[in-house]
Order: sequence, then C-alpha cells, then structure tokens
Amino acid sequence: MTDRLSLPRRDFLRLGVLAGPASLVAACGWDGGSLLRPRLSAISRINDWVGEHIVLSSDRLAPTYPSTARSGVMPPYFISRTLPRLERPEEWTLHVGGMVRKPTRFTAVALGALPAVTYTVKHHCVEGWTAVASWTGVPLATVAALVEPASGARYLRFDSFDSGYSNGWDLKSAMHPQTILAYAFNDRPLMPDHGAPLRLYSPIKLGYKLTKYLTAVTFTDERPGGYWEDRGYPWLGGI
Repeated sequence: MTDRLSLPRRDFLRLGVLAGPASLVAACGWDGGSLLRPRLSAISRINDWVGEHIVLSSDRLAPTYPSTARSGVMPPYFISRTLPRLERPEEWTLHVGGMVRKPTRFTAVALGALPAVTYTVKHHCVEGWTAVASWTGVPLATVAALVEPASGARYLRFDSFDSGYSNGWDLKSAMHPQTILAYAFNDRPLMPDHGAPLRLYSPIKLGYKLTKYLTAVTFTDERPGGYWEDRGYPWLGGI
C-alpha cells in the first residue's frame, strides 16, 4: 500500500462529506503547511463527526453477495518490508483491555469457540480498487460484551505486529453488526498475506482501517491516532 490516494473522482463523490477538502489535500501528500494545517484538521474533524453521528447507523448494512461473486484476486498489503509472520503462532493471543471491567487474553481456540458470522462483501481500498470476498469471524460486539467496557469508553485502538501498525475506531463503528474479528477468508483459515492469525474486518470501512495481524484491542476515552491517519488519511474512513 502506498502513502498516496489514487481514488477515482467518482469514488470521492460517492464518499461525499467523508472525503472533504481536508481528506483530499492531506491524502495527496501535502498537509497544507503551517497556515492551512489547523483549518484542514478542523474540517477533517467536522467530517468525522458528521460521519459518526449522522451517516453511520447500526441499521445501515453493507450489501452482501453470493459466494459465486467472489473476485479472483484480492491484493495483499502490509507495512513491514517482508510479509509479517509469527515465529510461534501457537503462542499468539489477543489482549483486550483498557477501560474494561474484565481484561482478557483470547487464544485462537477461545475465539474460534465463540459464535461466528460469515458474509460475502465488497472490500474498498483507498487506492481505488475493490474486491468481493467472504470473511468469517467473531462479532467485535460479542468480545466487547465479554470484557464489559466502562461507560466512559468511546474509542478503540487496534494494534498489530506489522511494524507497529495501529489505528483507532469510534465505539459505534466497532459495535456495528458487520464489524468482526476475522480468522477465515474465502472458507479457509486466514493466511499471512491477509492478516493471519486475526484481523479486524468490516465492509463499512475503507481497507486501511481494517487492521491486520492483530495483537491488542484497547478501549479508551481518548481518540487514538493511526499509521495512515497520522499521515493525513481520514480518521473515520467510512464508506
């Protein structure tokens, strides 16, 4: 994945307010300089607020497709110089903590024992391509119910072992019924090129928000930054 946007103009128009002036300028590799940077940042914050409080709804579901509509190829992307892989995958755990009453480390076996969902949806990359694929995983809302977030938790931070890649989500997006912790891709266990052993997935977000190679989920009352977000990409990243 590059650090520049190449979305066709029609896709920016489709994204509407969520791809406003601040997003367009910053994502093209220029943050506006010392004079414009504060104004662009403020516009981006307004866009995020509109997206989170007006556009986003738990009743608004992304379209699903039959498995026969799957794309032949879904390009991999990662930040590390080489494909991220665990040396000892059997020792991997997902730590879910922060502002929760019951911090928990989930093994792959424990996650696999929880009720799962499978859907076939369209993936939207910020670089302009799309792909249809099937994903299987545990609804993030199910995991949240087990750890019991505190009332003041408003955001989640997702961390990975891909060169320290991370990003943040608002709580409403994270609890959306189509937001899952995915461990299978096209009816097979997730492979390293798509984020094994576990990745965040939701068809309501652009691809750079769907953190791969997950190691931790942290509930917080402060909005986290993110690898691409800190470089000017839209924070909400909704579609």
